[in-house]
Amino acid sequence: MEVAVIKSGGKQYVVSKGDTIAIEKLPADLKKGDTVVFDEVLLVDNGSDTTIGAPTIKGAEVKGTVVLAGLDKKVEVVKYKPKSRYFKRNGHRQPILKVQIDSIS
Repeated sequence: MEVAVIKSGGKQYVVSKGDTIAIEKLPADLKKGDTVVFDEVLLVDNGSDTTIGAPTIKGAEVKGTVVLAGLDKKVEVVKYKPKSRYFKRNGHRQPILKVQIDSIS
């Protein structure tokens, strides 16, 4: 089983073929069914040997297909100060992409 560590949106993800990951929205306008290529691969392990990048592995890439392009769950933000009649409530939904990993090379 081949495993890789990729970097996307300032975060690192451990992925293998067939996994589905939820990442932050990418700058490109992607829709369901589009192909995504992650070229910032930090580590690749194929079971017998491990390749570690410094900081990335040149020529390595992970390809995936967009399964969902939408919004994440709502996050409630509440600010409250007792005895002063101060109460604020806001909500926020972060845009996300769900990507299914197709290949690691």
